[in-house]
Amino acid sequence: MNKFKLNILVLGAMIISFASCSESFLDVEPQTSILDQNFYKTEADAEMALVGCYDGYQRTSSNGNLSFYVISEVLSDNCFGGTGNTDGRGYQALDRFDISQSPSDNNLFNGTWGDYYAGIFRCNTLLLKLPDIASWTSADEAVITATRSRIEGETRFLRAIMYFDLVRLFEKVPLLTEPTTDNVAQADPAETYKLIVEDLKFAAANIPATAYPKANAVTNDGRVTSYAAKAMLARVYLFYTGYYAKDDLGVTKAEVLAGLEDVIESHEFELLEDYKSLWPASSYVANATENTLDKSGYAGKGNKETVFAQKFNNTQDYNGMMDGNRWLVMMGMRNTNWSPYGKGWGACTVNPSLVTAYAAGDARKVASIIDIAGEGIDKTFDFKDQREYTGYTVKKYTPTALPDGTSDTGGSNDFQISQDQDFVVIRYADVLLMAAELGSANAVTYYNAVHTRAGLTEKTSVTKDDILNERRFEFAFEGLRYWDLLRQGLSTAASTIAQTQNVLSGKANDVVTITAGNITKTRGFMQIPNTQITLSNGVLVQNAGW
Repeated sequence: MNKFKLNILVLGAMIISFASCSESFLDVEPQTSILDQNFYKTEADAEMALVGCYDGYQRTSSNGNLSFYVISEVLSDNCFGGTGNTDGRGYQALDRFDISQSPSDNNLFNGTWGDYYAGIFRCNTLLLKLPDIASWTSADEAVITATRSRIEGETRFLRAIMYFDLVRLFEKVPLLTEPTTDNVAQADPAETYKLIVEDLKFAAANIPATAYPKANAVTNDGRVTSYAAKAMLARVYLFYTGYYAKDDLGVTKAEVLAGLEDVIESHEFELLEDYKSLWPASSYVANATENTLDKSGYAGKGNKETVFAQKFNNTQDYNGMMDGNRWLVMMGMRNTNWSPYGKGWGACTVNPSLVTAYAAGDARKVASIIDIAGEGIDKTFDFKDQREYTGYTVKKYTPTALPDGTSDTGGSNDFQISQDQDFVVIRYADVLLMAAELGSANAVTYYNAVHTRAGLTEKTSVTKDDILNERRFEFAFEGLRYWDLLRQGLSTAASTIAQTQNVLSGKANDVVTITAGNITKTRGFMQIPNTQITLSNGVLVQNAGW
């Protein structure tokens, strides 16, 4: 058995709750034996396995490997790679689509690849075992069928979102629909997208609207709903039909739009009145005298604008407990606490061209971007250790800290592992703008709801370009911009991202140069890990340009 398969079996076969245990994680053989002999028998087993699938998805970001979110920001025109001035140049290789920046980095995504396939393995295992579960709480066949279908729907959504991340990153990936140790070749991307669409359609149709009502967000926050499935289906449709200029996924534009209208008409979600209340660092206010943070301006996790979020908590440790937001620390200012902002590793310095592009009075600018000089942080900022300093960094997703510099999240207070900010995968604003883009009769109303919340004047008509431009500012640093560019066409993405920008690295003058040709030759896709190619005995083939 090669290492790629072993990673899937060891990481994926085990059913672990959000508060995973290091002993059970490492004790592979007994745990596997228990599952084979005693598990997947009862409804409770199925629900526990489903939690394990959520945990598998969570681990794609909590395991400390290169996360999809950070990748998405580095690749976009929003951010540069950043990190420490003496660090390796892997982030620069990604930012410039140029492996010559770090020729030895041929395994940038190896951990990411394994994390995703471990999560998919869990989902495939539950889907395989679910039909054979015989013991259900209810004796009513209709209730049993509905429960089984709801569990299957949630599982298939999680599998779909993991495959959607993989196929956008690497395009041609092994398409596994059952737990297997076979050495599987890469699938045509159309086949992967068709499975994603089938999974999302099933989830939308089989997770009852009443399963996880928003009114009970405290207990249901983070669970997949039919609304999340309909919204994610729209995101998949827009990307595939945009990038590939084909409409052959087995779902029509009208069906996708109807799903979004269902989400809107459900009245389960609303836009928050104050944009900055969506994110902790954007809304917290430091009180140095009492060494506290006033958090009253933050709307909280699972608020009414959240359609689906990837959940994290602050109980992660270095002994197998993996449930914190490990990528968030990458976004913090390099070795610099400036409450409410906590320190981090200085990745994703913000492109000044985005800062100057905001319209006057757009409230999203100050809610999204930390202005290091404008907020006085330059007085303490660690310039000598920061690569590609631009004067700006990300505010929406950054660690938070008390005025004395300690973490405010609880747990171990280790800033690397106690970050617990959720990643909001889908916001209601996205639902509105996708519906507008797909041609809703209410397009102007939906657009203006988002646009005017930012403090801008409403429009009487909107074009597709208006909507795409609105998305740039509404969703800055939310992991959407790169994919929004790529779905407008490779040439559009390449010409938009390509640039030359003066920066500071270690307080010395430096230049970031990104060429359109590098983006074009990769077709916008990433490097398949060399380890996986080697372990597959050449069955996996490297993407062009890497």
